[in-house]
Amino acid sequence: MLGISLRRPKTIAATLAAATLVTVLGSAVPGVSAEGGARPTPDEGHRTKPTIVLVHGAWADGSSWSGEVRRLQARGFEVQVAPQPNRGPTIDSGYLKDFLSTIEGPVVLAAHSYGGFVVSDAATGNKNVKALVFVDAFAPDKGETVEELTAGSGSVLEPALTDPTSVFKLVPFPGAPEGAVDAYVLPKVFIPGFANGLPRRQAEVLAVSQVALATNALAEPATEPAWKTIPVWAVIGTEDRVIPPARQEEMMKRAGADITRIDAGHLGLISHPGEVTEVILEAARTTA
Repeated sequence: MLGISLRRPKTIAATLAAATLVTVLGSAVPGVSAEGGARPTPDEGHRTKPTIVLVHGAWADGSSWSGEVRRLQARGFEVQVAPQPNRGPTIDSGYLKDFLSTIEGPVVLAAHSYGGFVVSDAATGNKNVKALVFVDAFAPDKGETVEELTAGSGSVLEPALTDPTSVFKLVPFPGAPEGAVDAYVLPKVFIPGFANGLPRRQAEVLAVSQVALATNALAEPATEPAWKTIPVWAVIGTEDRVIPPARQEEMMKRAGADITRIDAGHLGLISHPGEVTEVILEAARTTA
Protein backbone atom coordinates (compact mmCIF):
# COMPACT_ATOMS: atom_id res chain seq x y z
CA MET A 1 0.00 0.00 0.00
CA LEU A 2 1.26 3.47 -0.81
CA GLY A 3 -0.49 5.67 1.73
CA ILE A 4 -1.42 6.33 5.29
CA SER A 5 -4.12 8.51 6.79
CA LEU A 6 -3.39 12.16 7.62
CA ARG A 7 -4.84 14.17 10.49
CA ARG A 8 -7.72 16.42 9.45
CA PRO A 9 -6.96 20.16 9.85
CA LYS A 10 -8.81 22.63 12.02
CA THR A 11 -11.85 24.41 10.63
CA ILE A 12 -10.89 26.70 7.76
CA ALA A 13 -11.53 30.41 8.25
CA ALA A 14 -14.43 32.02 6.45
CA THR A 15 -12.00 33.85 4.24
CA LEU A 16 -11.76 30.68 2.14
CA ALA A 17 -15.22 31.55 0.85
CA ALA A 18 -13.53 33.64 -1.83
CA ALA A 19 -13.32 31.55 -4.99
CA THR A 20 -9.97 30.28 -6.25
CA LEU A 21 -8.67 32.63 -8.93
CA VAL A 22 -8.67 30.88 -12.28
CA THR A 23 -7.48 31.94 -15.71
CA VAL A 24 -10.47 32.27 -18.00
CA LEU A 25 -9.74 30.52 -21.27
CA GLY A 26 -11.73 29.01 -24.10
CA SER A 27 -13.53 30.01 -27.26
CA ALA A 28 -16.41 32.45 -27.50
CA VAL A 29 -19.68 31.28 -26.02
CA PRO A 30 -22.73 31.28 -28.31
CA GLY A 31 -25.21 33.96 -27.29
CA VAL A 32 -22.65 36.00 -25.36
CA SER A 33 -22.11 39.67 -26.22
CA ALA A 34 -18.70 41.19 -26.95
CA GLU A 35 -18.71 42.57 -23.40
CA GLY A 36 -19.10 39.05 -21.99
CA GLY A 37 -22.74 39.35 -20.97
CA ALA A 38 -25.52 36.92 -21.82
CA ARG A 39 -29.27 37.29 -21.96
CA PRO A 40 -30.79 34.70 -19.59
CA THR A 41 -33.35 32.34 -20.99
CA PRO A 42 -36.90 32.78 -19.61
CA ASP A 43 -36.59 29.91 -17.15
CA GLU A 44 -33.23 31.20 -15.88
CA GLY A 45 -34.57 34.71 -15.33
CA HIS A 46 -37.42 33.73 -13.01
CA ARG A 47 -35.90 31.39 -10.46
CA THR A 48 -33.13 31.32 -7.91
CA LYS A 49 -29.98 29.96 -9.46
CA PRO A 50 -27.83 27.61 -7.42
CA THR A 51 -24.19 28.35 -6.76
CA ILE A 52 -22.00 26.10 -8.90
CA VAL A 53 -19.01 24.76 -6.97
CA LEU A 54 -16.29 23.07 -9.02
CA VAL A 55 -13.72 20.69 -7.52
CA HIS A 56 -10.56 19.84 -9.43
CA GLY A 57 -8.83 16.49 -9.56
CA ALA A 58 -5.40 15.25 -8.52
CA TRP A 59 -2.31 16.72 -10.19
CA ALA A 60 -4.42 19.73 -11.17
CA ASP A 61 -5.71 23.06 -9.93
CA GLY A 62 -8.82 25.17 -10.46
CA SER A 63 -7.72 26.42 -13.87
CA SER A 64 -8.76 23.09 -15.38
CA TRP A 65 -12.36 24.35 -15.04
CA SER A 66 -11.72 27.64 -16.88
CA GLY A 67 -13.89 26.82 -19.88
CA GLU A 68 -16.83 25.88 -17.69
CA VAL A 69 -16.37 28.93 -15.44
CA ARG A 70 -16.59 31.27 -18.40
CA ARG A 71 -19.71 29.66 -19.80
CA LEU A 72 -21.53 29.40 -16.48
CA GLN A 73 -20.77 32.99 -15.56
CA ALA A 74 -22.06 34.08 -18.95
CA ARG A 75 -25.36 32.38 -18.08
CA GLY A 76 -25.61 34.38 -14.88
CA PHE A 77 -24.50 31.74 -12.36
CA GLU A 78 -22.32 32.36 -9.36
CA VAL A 79 -19.37 29.99 -9.75
CA GLN A 80 -16.81 29.09 -7.12
CA VAL A 81 -13.77 26.89 -7.66
CA ALA A 82 -13.11 25.18 -4.35
CA PRO A 83 -9.58 25.00 -2.94
CA GLN A 84 -8.15 21.65 -1.99
CA PRO A 85 -4.57 20.67 -1.15
CA ASN A 86 -4.48 17.16 -2.67
CA ARG A 87 -3.50 15.66 0.69
CA GLY A 88 -6.01 12.81 0.75
CA PRO A 89 -9.81 12.43 1.03
CA THR A 90 -9.95 13.16 4.77
CA ILE A 91 -8.10 16.48 4.63
CA ASP A 92 -9.44 17.52 1.23
CA SER A 93 -13.06 16.79 2.09
CA GLY A 94 -12.54 18.70 5.34
CA TYR A 95 -11.46 21.75 3.37
CA LEU A 96 -14.46 21.39 1.07
CA LYS A 97 -16.93 20.94 3.95
CA ASP A 98 -15.72 24.18 5.50
CA PHE A 99 -15.83 25.93 2.13
CA LEU A 100 -19.40 24.79 1.48
CA SER A 101 -20.48 25.92 4.94
CA THR A 102 -19.94 29.54 3.86
CA ILE A 103 -22.34 29.32 0.90
CA GLU A 104 -26.02 30.09 1.40
CA GLY A 105 -28.74 28.57 -0.75
CA PRO A 106 -28.72 25.64 -3.17
CA VAL A 107 -25.45 24.26 -4.51
CA VAL A 108 -24.57 22.13 -7.52
CA LEU A 109 -21.28 20.38 -6.79
CA ALA A 110 -19.20 19.17 -9.74
CA ALA A 111 -16.00 17.15 -9.48
CA HIS A 112 -13.31 15.85 -11.78
CA SER A 113 -11.33 12.64 -11.31
CA TYR A 114 -10.00 12.23 -7.73
CA GLY A 115 -12.29 15.15 -6.84
CA GLY A 116 -15.07 12.57 -6.87
CA PHE A 117 -13.66 11.15 -3.64
CA VAL A 118 -13.64 14.63 -2.13
CA VAL A 119 -17.23 15.58 -2.99
CA SER A 120 -18.58 12.14 -2.12
CA ASP A 121 -17.26 12.65 1.41
CA ALA A 122 -17.85 16.38 1.82
CA ALA A 123 -21.44 16.63 0.58
CA THR A 124 -22.86 13.90 2.82
CA GLY A 125 -25.38 15.47 5.18
CA ASN A 126 -25.19 18.92 3.54
CA LYS A 127 -28.80 19.84 2.75
CA ASN A 128 -27.75 22.71 0.47
CA VAL A 129 -26.11 20.39 -2.05
CA LYS A 130 -28.92 19.55 -4.45
CA ALA A 131 -27.01 17.81 -7.25
CA LEU A 132 -23.67 16.12 -7.88
CA VAL A 133 -21.92 16.09 -11.25
CA PHE A 134 -19.05 13.64 -11.77
CA VAL A 135 -16.82 14.45 -14.76
CA ASP A 136 -14.48 11.55 -15.57
CA ALA A 137 -14.47 10.98 -11.84
CA PHE A 138 -14.44 8.36 -9.13
CA ALA A 139 -17.69 7.79 -7.25
CA PRO A 140 -16.51 5.55 -4.42
CA ASP A 141 -18.64 3.61 -2.02
CA LYS A 142 -17.82 3.51 1.68
CA GLY A 143 -14.45 1.88 2.31
CA GLU A 144 -13.24 1.95 -1.31
CA THR A 145 -9.88 3.46 -2.23
CA VAL A 146 -8.25 4.87 -5.36
CA GLU A 147 -5.98 1.83 -5.39
CA GLU A 148 -8.92 -0.57 -5.24
CA LEU A 149 -10.88 1.20 -7.98
CA THR A 150 -7.77 1.41 -10.19
CA ALA A 151 -6.76 -2.25 -9.85
CA GLY A 152 -7.85 -4.38 -12.79
CA SER A 153 -9.26 -1.42 -14.70
CA GLY A 154 -6.56 -1.04 -17.34
CA SER A 155 -5.74 2.47 -16.10
CA VAL A 156 -2.40 4.05 -16.97
CA LEU A 157 -1.99 4.40 -13.19
CA GLU A 158 -2.31 0.67 -12.56
CA PRO A 159 1.44 -0.13 -12.87
CA ALA A 160 2.03 2.18 -9.88
CA LEU A 161 0.29 -0.34 -7.63
CA THR A 162 3.33 -2.62 -7.92
CA ASP A 163 6.05 -0.15 -8.97
CA PRO A 164 5.24 3.47 -8.07
CA THR A 165 8.34 4.83 -9.82
CA SER A 166 7.10 3.48 -13.16
CA VAL A 167 4.33 6.10 -13.09
CA PHE A 168 5.37 8.76 -10.57
CA LYS A 169 8.20 11.02 -9.62
CA LEU A 170 8.23 10.75 -5.82
CA VAL A 171 9.28 13.78 -3.76
CA PRO A 172 9.42 14.16 0.05
CA PHE A 173 7.52 17.04 1.63
CA PRO A 174 7.92 18.77 5.01
CA GLY A 175 5.90 17.30 7.85
CA ALA A 176 4.89 14.21 5.91
CA PRO A 177 3.78 11.23 8.00
CA GLU A 178 5.95 8.16 7.76
CA GLY A 179 5.68 6.56 4.34
CA ALA A 180 3.94 9.47 2.63
CA VAL A 181 5.51 11.45 -0.22
CA ASP A 182 4.30 13.70 -3.00
CA ALA A 183 3.70 12.07 -6.37
CA TYR A 184 3.91 13.70 -9.80
CA VAL A 185 2.85 11.79 -12.91
CA LEU A 186 5.80 11.25 -15.23
CA PRO A 187 5.44 13.14 -18.53
CA LYS A 188 5.80 9.87 -20.45
CA VAL A 189 2.61 8.71 -18.71
CA PHE A 190 0.81 12.04 -18.42
CA ILE A 191 0.97 13.18 -22.05
CA PRO A 192 -0.49 10.06 -23.71
CA GLY A 193 -2.47 8.85 -20.69
CA PHE A 194 -4.02 11.96 -19.15
CA ALA A 195 -3.88 14.50 -21.97
CA ASN A 196 -4.86 12.41 -24.97
CA GLY A 197 -7.16 14.52 -27.13
CA LEU A 198 -5.38 17.78 -26.34
CA PRO A 199 -2.81 19.49 -28.58
CA ARG A 200 0.69 18.19 -27.93
CA ARG A 201 2.07 21.53 -26.77
CA GLN A 202 -0.80 22.03 -24.33
CA ALA A 203 -0.26 18.50 -23.01
CA GLU A 204 3.43 19.20 -22.48
CA VAL A 205 2.65 22.36 -20.48
CA LEU A 206 0.12 20.54 -18.29
CA ALA A 207 2.60 17.70 -17.71
CA VAL A 208 5.07 20.06 -16.02
CA SER A 209 2.43 22.21 -14.26
CA GLN A 210 1.10 19.54 -11.94
CA VAL A 211 0.06 20.03 -8.33
CA ALA A 212 1.39 17.06 -6.38
CA LEU A 213 -0.85 14.42 -4.82
CA ALA A 214 0.21 12.90 -1.51
CA THR A 215 0.56 9.15 -1.91
CA ASN A 216 -1.58 8.43 1.15
CA ALA A 217 -4.54 9.62 -0.96
CA LEU A 218 -4.30 6.45 -3.02
CA ALA A 219 -4.97 4.15 -0.06
CA GLU A 220 -7.28 6.24 2.10
CA PRO A 221 -10.84 4.81 2.21
CA ALA A 222 -13.94 6.81 1.35
CA THR A 223 -16.61 7.47 3.95
CA GLU A 224 -20.40 7.23 3.51
CA PRO A 225 -20.99 8.63 0.00
CA ALA A 226 -23.24 11.58 -0.77
CA TRP A 227 -24.41 9.99 -4.03
CA LYS A 228 -26.66 7.66 -2.03
CA THR A 229 -28.93 10.58 -1.09
CA ILE A 230 -28.23 13.31 -3.71
CA PRO A 231 -29.16 13.14 -7.43
CA VAL A 232 -26.19 12.45 -9.69
CA TRP A 233 -25.17 13.38 -13.23
CA ALA A 234 -22.05 12.04 -14.92
CA VAL A 235 -19.89 12.84 -17.93
CA ILE A 236 -17.82 9.91 -19.15
CA GLY A 237 -15.03 10.35 -21.71
CA THR A 238 -15.08 7.33 -23.95
CA GLU A 239 -11.29 7.63 -24.48
CA ASP A 240 -10.40 8.07 -20.79
CA ARG A 241 -7.22 6.15 -19.99
CA VAL A 242 -6.97 7.17 -16.32
CA ILE A 243 -10.39 6.01 -15.14
CA PRO A 244 -11.35 3.77 -18.06
CA PRO A 245 -14.96 4.05 -19.27
CA ALA A 246 -15.94 0.56 -18.13
CA ARG A 247 -14.95 1.36 -14.54
CA GLN A 248 -16.73 4.70 -14.68
CA GLU A 249 -19.87 3.04 -16.04
CA GLU A 250 -19.87 0.64 -13.09
CA MET A 251 -19.58 3.41 -10.53
CA MET A 252 -22.06 5.77 -12.18
CA LYS A 253 -24.73 3.14 -12.74
CA ARG A 254 -24.35 2.11 -9.11
CA ALA A 255 -24.88 5.76 -8.16
CA GLY A 256 -28.00 5.99 -10.35
CA ALA A 257 -26.42 8.74 -12.45
CA ASP A 258 -27.87 10.38 -15.53
CA ILE A 259 -24.93 9.61 -17.85
CA THR A 260 -23.64 11.64 -20.80
CA ARG A 261 -20.85 10.12 -22.88
CA ILE A 262 -18.46 12.30 -24.89
CA ASP A 263 -15.64 11.51 -27.30
CA ALA A 264 -12.83 12.70 -25.04
CA GLY A 265 -9.98 11.57 -22.86
CA HIS A 266 -9.58 12.10 -19.13
CA LEU A 267 -9.36 15.87 -19.51
CA GLY A 268 -12.71 16.31 -21.21
CA LEU A 269 -13.40 19.28 -18.95
CA ILE A 270 -10.58 21.07 -20.82
CA SER A 271 -11.12 19.70 -24.33
CA HIS A 272 -14.96 19.74 -24.27
CA PRO A 273 -16.03 22.49 -21.83
CA GLY A 274 -19.23 23.24 -23.73
CA GLU A 275 -20.56 19.71 -23.40
CA VAL A 276 -19.55 19.48 -19.74
CA THR A 277 -21.21 22.83 -19.04
CA GLU A 278 -24.48 21.63 -20.55
CA VAL A 279 -24.57 18.69 -18.13
CA ILE A 280 -23.91 21.01 -15.19
CA LEU A 281 -26.74 23.27 -16.40
CA GLU A 282 -29.03 20.25 -16.65
CA ALA A 283 -28.28 19.39 -13.04
CA ALA A 284 -28.81 23.03 -12.02
CA ARG A 285 -32.31 23.08 -13.53
CA THR A 286 -33.43 20.43 -11.05
CA THR A 287 -32.76 22.74 -8.08
CA ALA A 288 -35.59 25.13 -8.99
